[in-house]
Amino acid sequence: MQMMKKQRVVIAGGGTAGWMTAAALGKLMGKQLDVTLVESDEIGTVGVGEATIPTLHLYHRLLNINEADMMAATNATFKLGIMFENWRDVGKDYLHSFGFLGKDCWACGFQHFWLKGREMGLASEIGDYCAEHLAAREGRFAALAGQDQNHAYHFDASLYAKFLRGIAETHGVKRIEGKIAEVQQHVYEQQHVNGQQHPQNGFIKALLLESGQLLEGDLFIDCTGFRGLLIEQTLMTGYDDWTHWLPCDSAVAVQTVSTGTPVPYTRSISHPAGWQWRIPLQSRVGNGLVYCSKYLSDMDAKTLLKANVQGEMLTEPRLIKFRTGTRRKHWNKNCIAIGLSSGFLEPLESTSIHLIQRSIIRLLQMMPAGEVIQADVDEFNQQTKIEMENIRDFIILHYKVTERSDSAFWRHCAAMEIPPSLAHRIEMFGEAGKVYKFAQELFGESSWIQVMLGQGLKPKQHHPIVDLMPQSELAQFLANIKTNVARQVQAWPPHYDFVQHYCKSRMM
Repeated sequence: MQMMKKQRVVIAGGGTAGWMTAAALGKLMGKQLDVTLVESDEIGTVGVGEATIPTLHLYHRLLNINEADMMAATNATFKLGIMFENWRDVGKDYLHSFGFLGKDCWACGFQHFWLKGREMGLASEIGDYCAEHLAAREGRFAALAGQDQNHAYHFDASLYAKFLRGIAETHGVKRIEGKIAEVQQHVYEQQHVNGQQHPQNGFIKALLLESGQLLEGDLFIDCTGFRGLLIEQTLMTGYDDWTHWLPCDSAVAVQTVSTGTPVPYTRSISHPAGWQWRIPLQSRVGNGLVYCSKYLSDMDAKTLLKANVQGEMLTEPRLIKFRTGTRRKHWNKNCIAIGLSSGFLEPLESTSIHLIQRSIIRLLQMMPAGEVIQADVDEFNQQTKIEMENIRDFIILHYKVTERSDSAFWRHCAAMEIPPSLAHRIEMFGEAGKVYKFAQELFGESSWIQVMLGQGLKPKQHHPIVDLMPQSELAQFLANIKTNVARQVQAWPPHYDFVQHYCKSRMM
């Protein structure tokens, strides 16, 4: 029996996106693929994506990654949600946790029972009915065997890439050090065969390195960051700009020494022209300021960040410029853009690594056996488009639904036009407390509910089926859930005590 020739996959660029892709392709399909990654130590990575969301567990399960080993290698802590400070208004904070709220019924979600309970004075804040929400606020955590965990991580992105590089190279991925000098494409003098355009016209053929080495491939993965060397500079795919909905276009990032016990949540602290992140690792803290340069200069942003960090700075503040939006195609010809090369959504809800993971899994599901199949390309792009737009809308929600009017930036956000898809969701919840999750969307009902309530959007009514429950039964229903949540969380140890026992950093 004749062996099939291995497909040659060339990954342009390293960093988190490149090495996540390489590790997955090498470990899961290494016997069928010849995978090469080219990167240059002289080209830096953005490297500030230190917070994740729970979907990363799927990627880790596929690669059989041990959680404790990964966390020890990456200086990681646990994350149960994001604390939004001053977002609804100055002095008004709320937590978006990863857990599920209360108990739903066949006709409606828990929020309807909670809304009725609030009207009758029977319910406390909605986070009291979710274990992850309460645990985050109380600084507790436990990873229990055999239990699905609604948790994520804070980790060092560069160490995570290094950890994955080890997995990739163990499974046959070849790394080449070098800069790409030229991207070569297939060009044919005979443009048509049997009246049809040749299927490989314009496909990428090879990467020529500055050293003179030529890397030929069948499939090319663009992990070259914002510049999109393959997907945009070579294939001219096009870009949909979303800055009219998400006006922040700059960030300043700095690392500081940890001055306290790390909490199990990310802090997102809004300011007059954007927001600040604070991400606690075991031995240091990741900090950054996201802002709109129309309302805050780069120099003033650096000054503002320096004035609002705690602990000694380990690095000099680094300026990052970006443009929110998405490539019009994430898979074009024989090139797939993964990571920042595919588009950018600001890290407000820690979705960057999730989008890398989803692109990798979609690629694995649609991996061509030979020539690229256009139907697969179209499906890949359609699924990615739906997910990107869902995340885009969720992030816009934080800016649009706000009571802040203390600065020109926030007045602009409150007054701006928004996508019809988001306007529909806001109207559904504001009028009747209804939220729905559809296939291929990332954020579910509990996430939308927590953020809409947290930002100050209060439904005018609840589902009528709730009125069938007598007041005494409703009171007991709510009390039982709250009691069970409190009992569960009280059994968990303090977050940092668990971290030190379970996955103490190798850097400490």
